[in-house]
Amino acid sequence: MTQRYPISLVIPANMAGLRLDQALPRLLPDYSRTRLQGWIKEGLVQQDGQVAGARQKVWGGERILVTPQAAPEESAFKAEEIALPLVYEDEHLLVIDKPAGLVVHPAVGNWQGTMLNALLHHAPQLSQIPRAGIVHRLDKETSGLLVVAKTLAAQTDLVRQLQARTVKREYRAVVWGEVWQDGTVEAPVGRHPRERTRMAVVQGGKPAVTHYDLLERFVAHSYLRCRLETGRTHQIRVHMQSIGHCLVGDPVYGRKGILKTSALSPELLAALKAFGRQALHAARLGLIHPATGEEMAWSAELPADMKRLLEDLRADMTAGRENGEDAW
Repeated sequence: MTQRYPISLVIPANMAGLRLDQALPRLLPDYSRTRLQGWIKEGLVQQDGQVAGARQKVWGGERILVTPQAAPEESAFKAEEIALPLVYEDEHLLVIDKPAGLVVHPAVGNWQGTMLNALLHHAPQLSQIPRAGIVHRLDKETSGLLVVAKTLAAQTDLVRQLQARTVKREYRAVVWGEVWQDGTVEAPVGRHPRERTRMAVVQGGKPAVTHYDLLERFVAHSYLRCRLETGRTHQIRVHMQSIGHCLVGDPVYGRKGILKTSALSPELLAALKAFGRQALHAARLGLIHPATGEEMAWSAELPADMKRLLEDLRADMTAGRENGEDAW
């Protein structure tokens, strides 16, 4: 447990000449350098009664007072009253239609206000289940269905189903470019070799398979159904980018400058710029119930922003035809 009371220190003579942010990690090895630097910036470290600066030097004998603060991750697993759109619930599992913008699990930058916090408020017993019963995730800005286990036995069974690829997950996506036929991307996905916050198709990555079917084609976009065999991080986004059809609105895997080079109407360009997330929705989820063995499936309607996007694409297509433009 992290200490909450102030820590008093005296700088030893053998640290003379060091900066304060160099001396503190040696004196307080239980705390990370980053944590200590953060406390200095927040004014939580005093030297001889004055708020200390990170770069000021110490010469031995200085009295240091550190007032530790709890790390944000220490308060991450707390119940919070957050709206949780439920599609199905019984004593073994629940299915959620996650809205875009909701983070599934606490992590750096999102320690509160997550789906996990909402789950702990909705079903407090989930505090006894690892990750509050979460067995798979959706990206923050991806909407749609995911399943949560309410018992350890159900969680174990659902994880096994995911590994055995018997959980059926179907998405809707709007991508750049004209897709002319259905297809499959089978390409390994792993960390980008240089940009570690991104994923990429890389040799030696984990096997990944995405099937896609054309639902509708527009001037410079396509509306797809994507079916996952595997569930790698950012799989659909990475796979579609790898074949030249990045998702509309994708801030990580989208093509920079694409709006400037596209010969689209001003109205559609404005609508595309206003679409504030990747156009990806988990529309269908199917699995075998962990307790009854029954095959179950759920559907989630497209959210309003994706409906509007499709309407704008159709309107632009219709206007082009009426104008007799060759691009159509």
